[in-house]
Amino acid sequence: MTVTLFDHPLSPYAQKVKIALAEKDVPFEARLPEALGSGQVPGDFQLASPRGEVPALIDGEVKIFDSSIILEYIEDRWPEPALLPESAAARARVRMIEEVMDTHYEAINWGLAEIVHFGRAEGELAAALRNRAAEQTRRWHTWLSAELGDADWFSGDRFGWGDLAVIPYINGSAGFDLGPEPGTPLHAWQQRANARPSVAAANSAAASMAMGGTEAARAGMQAVRAMLERGEFKREYRDHRLEWMIKSGGLDVVLAGLERDNIRFTPEFPA
Repeated sequence: MTVTLFDHPLSPYAQKVKIALAEKDVPFEARLPEALGSGQVPGDFQLASPRGEVPALIDGEVKIFDSSIILEYIEDRWPEPALLPESAAARARVRMIEEVMDTHYEAINWGLAEIVHFGRAEGELAAALRNRAAEQTRRWHTWLSAELGDADWFSGDRFGWGDLAVIPYINGSAGFDLGPEPGTPLHAWQQRANARPSVAAANSAAASMAMGGTEAARAGMQAVRAMLERGEFKREYRDHRLEWMIKSGGLDVVLAGLERDNIRFTPEFPA
């Protein structure tokens, strides 16, 4: 039976799950949920993900949401090849790296998308938010470089959990011209990771949706921004995303989004 993964190609959370499945050679069908971003959670997607977030995985009768829990399930369900290191300490370390990337780091890229792609701020406010994001990204790259050290991989002597938890976010930063400095060990690691077939496949799917030809991409983004202005598309402000925006000086962005009804929070569940 083929695994179903509710997915959005641009979601780093979904990307890390797809990379894990590919590394273990597990066939899966990627499905883009209907009305994703509207605040509505329809059909099978609601059953698999009552929070209305991707990724969500269906394996027969098993339905799982939350990318970290999905990774744990994948590791238990298909233990070979192992993505977690062997020792308890090493496992805890890569899980901590994943937690940092999923929360603190993701919020920076998400905030940049709000400004750059969705036009939430202009002028001095936009510049201040972008400068704040750049400063924080550089600091996290210093931390990641120390975690990598002299090793080829965050997971030790082979590509694994720590690496698939980092690469989607580093590539996201590169999309805002905030990737690792060329010539650094972190940049060399990024190149090694992107060369893996599992990562390359996730990158290709993301590029196909984001690019689709320059004119198509521009038209698509204009359409999404128009939907945002009408409140038909709502960006989810939750947890570290909301914290990042407010702490970085973007309280007015949040207040404007609430007034226009084009931001959302995690829906109440169970339905």
